[in-house]
Amino acid sequence: MSTITDSLNKLRKYLPARRDAVMVTVLIVLSLLLWQVDLFSPTMQTFGAKLPARVLAVDNSNVSTLGLAYRGTQHLEVEIIGGKRAGERFKANNELISQMELDKLFEVGDTALVGVLDTAQAGVDSVNAQDHYRVNQTVLLFSLFALLLICFAGYTGFNALLSFVFSCLVIWKLVIPLCLQGVNALLVTFLAVLVLSAVIILLVAGLTKKGFTALIGALLGVFASCLTGWIFTGLFKINGAVMPYSQALLHSGYEYLNLSEIYIGAIFLSSSGAVMDLAMDVASGIEEVSLRRSGLSNYELLRSGLRIGRSVVGTMTTTLLLAYSGGYLTLMMMFAVQGTGPIDFINNPYVASEAVKTLVGSFGLVLVAPFTAAVGAWIFAPKKN
Repeated sequence: MSTITDSLNKLRKYLPARRDAVMVTVLIVLSLLLWQVDLFSPTMQTFGAKLPARVLAVDNSNVSTLGLAYRGTQHLEVEIIGGKRAGERFKANNELISQMELDKLFEVGDTALVGVLDTAQAGVDSVNAQDHYRVNQTVLLFSLFALLLICFAGYTGFNALLSFVFSCLVIWKLVIPLCLQGVNALLVTFLAVLVLSAVIILLVAGLTKKGFTALIGALLGVFASCLTGWIFTGLFKINGAVMPYSQALLHSGYEYLNLSEIYIGAIFLSSSGAVMDLAMDVASGIEEVSLRRSGLSNYELLRSGLRIGRSVVGTMTTTLLLAYSGGYLTLMMMFAVQGTGPIDFINNPYVASEAVKTLVGSFGLVLVAPFTAAVGAWIFAPKKN
């Protein structure tokens, strides 16, 4: 009996507390409910299905080169390997339009994503080879990431993985459909960040003083980013069309969308992760200081929080700069090749939009440190202070 009791006591060390278990259960239920939500239906009708197919034969006789790009039609023979039409063989066409970012060449043994009409007959009709099939690789990469996260961080890593999945569902099932319906993008993204911040921070820190300190500080920082983004987007005359596929979106029947609002919402949505990270660092530091030296006043805790924030905010702002500029590395290389001067460089709309995105995100990031320090000093200080 004692052996069983000892085993249970050891097992409890690796299990979450009852309060944390309730939060995890609620989050799992919310994720399952979000998975069932369908707030938006595509306007384009489909008359077939997109299925994975194995490439059996390739004919490149109609493919020619145009500089570094290809043009023409690559003829394929494929066999469907998924869905209700598994085992059926079709002729397939791969249209090449001399755009390196969109064109692809298939080889025998590749797995392609093909569009098959409902009326297509195997061996008679041709299908469209749209792109390489990458679902299996995506699942493998995500599984390795989840395994590494859980092995390294244990139960905390599982919580982080759960919050990652929940964040994806909130963006895909709520933010995108509501924005497509014309709801104010600033309001939608701010509420989404509020929900995600509450879930992620409280799931990691629990319903504790540290958790509430980090949450309030993060929300104040996000609000500062929202306000500065709204101001400087107008001052820089950025209309939001610099975002990828924005013009194609308008021409697809969504000309009523306000791209500037979507652009501003994307700014503080993309920077909210770094804001939450810094808020948690400052809150954890203040908690540790208050535990090591009890009875510190508000002012002393505030000074400690500010010192912690100064140590982190420098690297975090550089992190935002590197994250944003990395996506436009080839654009900057092209400017260098053309010998673009500083004035033309700064006034380019793509560069200006990235500058606003980086600086506005950094603005909220710098402010979140004193915000969190002030909130932490008020929460952790003794009642007499």
